[in-house]
Amino acid sequence: MDDVSTEVRVGEKIPGKIIAIGEDSVFLNTGTKSDGVVEKAELLDENGEFPYKVGDLLELYVIDTRDGEIRLSKVVSGSRSPELLYDAYQNKIPVEGKVTETCKGGFRVKVLGQNAFCPISQMDINYIEDAEAFVGQTLKFIIERMESGGRNLVVNRRRYLEQLMAEERENYLASVKTGDIVKGRVSRIMPYGAFVELHSWVEGMVHISEISWARVSDISEVLNVGDTLPVKILSIEKTGGKHGGVRISLSARQATEDPWKTVGSRYRPGEKFKGKVTRCLDFGAFVELEPGIEGLVHISEISHTRRVVRVENEVTPGQTVAVMVKSVDPINRRISLSMKDAEGDPWLDLEDRLSVGQIVSGRLESKADFGYFINLAPGITGLVPKSKMATGSDLQTMEKLKTDEQVTVKIVAVNPTERKIELAPANSGDTEDWGKYTKTDSSPGSGLGALGVKLREAMKSGKQDK
Repeated sequence: MDDVSTEVRVGEKIPGKIIAIGEDSVFLNTGTKSDGVVEKAELLDENGEFPYKVGDLLELYVIDTRDGEIRLSKVVSGSRSPELLYDAYQNKIPVEGKVTETCKGGFRVKVLGQNAFCPISQMDINYIEDAEAFVGQTLKFIIERMESGGRNLVVNRRRYLEQLMAEERENYLASVKTGDIVKGRVSRIMPYGAFVELHSWVEGMVHISEISWARVSDISEVLNVGDTLPVKILSIEKTGGKHGGVRISLSARQATEDPWKTVGSRYRPGEKFKGKVTRCLDFGAFVELEPGIEGLVHISEISHTRRVVRVENEVTPGQTVAVMVKSVDPINRRISLSMKDAEGDPWLDLEDRLSVGQIVSGRLESKADFGYFINLAPGITGLVPKSKMATGSDLQTMEKLKTDEQVTVKIVAVNPTERKIELAPANSGDTEDWGKYTKTDSSPGSGLGALGVKLREAMKSGKQDK
């Protein structure tokens, strides 16, 4: 039978399945005649917990094959032989080193009893702002250059991190697929989307259009860095970069139920709700009833009381308004809404409030060639035709009225169906009604009213004096 050293060699990375877990050591089946062994402390996670169980598969480096035993390790550490240092260099096995001080251009690092140099650009993946923060830390490195029998060493932590990233990424991507819903943590927010960390060294992006079923214009209004949320994997695309990068597209909204699927059970025609105006267009205003559910209030459905010419003059984005559901179309994702129906139609009970012959006060709304429009109440406007003005006793007063001035008028006709009210000056009337507004005096001058009476009396008094 061959020696163990002929089956595996120092520096080689080999797979092994855990077959036993001891108090200090973990034993693995390496597929050779000898089992492998690794110190349990090397396999603890960042919380000091042992995350593995019997049957789990690990990949570790061979660091020794003497005495018929395969010693395994995640990294080369401690004070080992120069041969092991050379093997680590040749086979790119990670080694542990302690950062002792900063120096010009980088750091001095103690590696396996030897002094080494690490350029500052190769100490981390990210830009280093505080170099002193690394001093005193024991970290993992790749030996980049080895000269003079190990007395001149250059190490690289960035390359080790990139290898670790690639391994972590590969392992994670092997466990997920397109369509899976996973949890992630928001790591960065940009104007066009949010980056979400799915696993160590694995990040995907949620485009702004995939943040929510609701319309999102500013991501920071709905997400914060550090937020944890479920996301759906839309695609995994290898970019072919130097370090095996991938581009992962994610969706937060597709990880939750589409609210339009059940919209019909929550919104029925005739029901009233409050919503927030999201957009104003020439033809109407969009109102959000809940995140992801918007309806349209057509310009003709904004008000009973005013003729709306510009939507922006009536409502503004962000304003809360009351609306009534007119129709719901889940298939085409449309809801028709009405603000004026939510307020109530002032013409519905008009006949109970106004009657023919009634004298009411109103406000001059506008003048036209054919008559004057008088506003009697919000949403209720009547017309005094020019022909009716002539029947009043004070035509000049009517003609001198200015917009918004108060005037007293008489109800001549009410037609709620056609939304029309005919008005006349309060002192006007047909022949049979004239007695209601004038004195029944048949003597000469009676048609002149009170002024005529006074004038007649003065004339009589003058004749008597003569």
